[in-house]
Amino acid sequence: MKYLFTTWCLAASALTVQAQVRQTLTSPNGHVKIEINADKELVFNVIDNGKTLLQGEAAMLLEGTKASQYISASTQSAKEHFDAPNYKITSFDDEYNQMKVKNKNGVNVEFRAYNSGVAYRFITTSAKGEWTVKDEKANFTFADDFTAYLPYSTNEKNPKAMAFQATYDVAPLSQSKPLEAFLPATVDCKTAKVTLMETDVENYPGMFVKGEKTSLTATFAPCPKTFDHYPWRVQKYVTSTQDYIAQGKGNRTFPWRILAITHDDAEMPTNTLAYQLASPSRIKGDTSWIRPGKVAWDWWNDWSITGVGFKAGINQETYRHYIDFAAKHGLEYIILDEGWYNPKSGDMLTVIPDLNLPELVRYGQQKNVGIILWTVFNVLDKQLDEACNHYAAMGIKGFKVDFLDRYDQEATQMIYRIAQRCAQSHLMLDYHGIFAPQGITRTWPNVINFEAVFGMEEVKWTERAKVQRDGQTIDEPSKDMPLYDVTFPFIRGMVGPVDFTPGGMRNASKADFQPIYHHPMTMGTRCHQLAHYIVHESPLTMLADTPTAYEREPECTAFIASLPTVYDEMRVLSGKMGEYIIVARRQGNDWYVAGETNWQSRDIQVSASFLPPGTYEMTAFLDGENADKTATDYNVWQQTFTLPVSTDHSITVHMASGGGFAAKLIRK
Repeated sequence: MKYLFTTWCLAASALTVQAQVRQTLTSPNGHVKIEINADKELVFNVIDNGKTLLQGEAAMLLEGTKASQYISASTQSAKEHFDAPNYKITSFDDEYNQMKVKNKNGVNVEFRAYNSGVAYRFITTSAKGEWTVKDEKANFTFADDFTAYLPYSTNEKNPKAMAFQATYDVAPLSQSKPLEAFLPATVDCKTAKVTLMETDVENYPGMFVKGEKTSLTATFAPCPKTFDHYPWRVQKYVTSTQDYIAQGKGNRTFPWRILAITHDDAEMPTNTLAYQLASPSRIKGDTSWIRPGKVAWDWWNDWSITGVGFKAGINQETYRHYIDFAAKHGLEYIILDEGWYNPKSGDMLTVIPDLNLPELVRYGQQKNVGIILWTVFNVLDKQLDEACNHYAAMGIKGFKVDFLDRYDQEATQMIYRIAQRCAQSHLMLDYHGIFAPQGITRTWPNVINFEAVFGMEEVKWTERAKVQRDGQTIDEPSKDMPLYDVTFPFIRGMVGPVDFTPGGMRNASKADFQPIYHHPMTMGTRCHQLAHYIVHESPLTMLADTPTAYEREPECTAFIASLPTVYDEMRVLSGKMGEYIIVARRQGNDWYVAGETNWQSRDIQVSASFLPPGTYEMTAFLDGENADKTATDYNVWQQTFTLPVSTDHSITVHMASGGGFAAKLIRK
């Protein structure tokens, strides 16, 4: 991974003014502007194509620092090239214009204007010894009472302590709940959408927002003071806090606050600002040990294999069966989820008696299947050196780390510390029960996937509910997964990979869906599930269902197993947030195309105009004629065609209620 600055495109120019800074920073294409007005307070307007979208106010309150007085600004321009392995696009270029606003008290601000949005961060230049951030002010007042997409905390009593898994509440800003929401969050400004994100959140708390009137106002978790542990998993949680949000030593840069601007929903999933503003990779030398791939996963299907001559569960025979299944279908990994060590012990160095882990590793190595181990964040952190040394020497490939459920300074310190130490032992990481990616997947690329999504596990306990609609009482699932499935790729998908854990083979219509813990259903059609593997950015992705279920569906299983998990290029061919999405991804000369819809069935025209000339062999999985009623119904369409042709080569794809499609186009 490289981070290369070219020479500055424009000479830096100091613009010293008396007592106040008033300057305008413009994006390279001239469409986006930041009007900065700073004296004792820093205020800025974000303007898109001549229309003011919002006014921002920003301040960092350092203990013992003199009052703000912004005294000068300097501007620069730059072009950048990024090599981005295991990202949504393997390499790309971008450019920006930058303004650094100097403060007499040493807490300066850096603004950047990109064609795709704006960003700012604080930088200290005169810190001596230790410093304390009492608070950070970040307020964004929009030009009107626009509609916001906010994922609220699921913990009303302690909003900053939760798993960062929630659907989006869609309402005008003035109707926001009096509750923190986590990022990213989107505001529809009619002429453009603004998505608030952050990146490079290292050794600092993450941002939450609360809506009021036409504003989103930031809040931050205070530094923890005391802790306790939940007995079941020895999960650490905060019991009291300090009266400040961060402490540190010496000068530093602080997290970037990003306001991404998009004019078409299809631009949202391909936005790269969160990645490119993160710190460059800190892994030096060979990174071939970071191997994306597919995983035969145990937890979602509750180890429910059948037709075998042993009792299924967390035992040697069961995991040998998962390894056999993975090897048969060319899957790179299996995960041993919760239970391989006694979670109540808080000791991940002691394996339960029913497992011989070294023997399982050797068995997997014989079949070219790696093993990843589940654990809890603070349990791994407490035994970090011993666990990394022991399991790397054994041949374990990485850890799935779960239940952080916090976003304070100590939490972000932990995830960077774990990433660094695991990289030293060539161990990959799948972060669960955690906030959305905020740049660490670039800085420590051994962090190969993130949860922070309302994923497939939620259907195991999503009850049905009776709701009033158009004067009628309707019985339906209390959470609308197909709606969420065509919303989060636009918002959450902007900041990095998702461990959604797709692949359920028991598919149900809205009328038929029921929460079943041991043999869970999915909402929507079989092809909706297959589409996840292409629509989602997910370098380490699960096959969530049981090997037994997949063996009963050899056609679908073979298709999933044939799909890459990383691609060279991503395009959103069309889409509308909350309605549908059509994604095309390229690996080498081959293309993979998939689409998903909400509960509304629809016909979509998919053109082959994005394909380079050549002959392609297409295999497409399409919703069957009866998929609206029987969600497992699908058809397979195979065709060979050559481009270019005299007329536009396009097809009309029908997606059933909760439906989708998935296709691979192999260039011959």
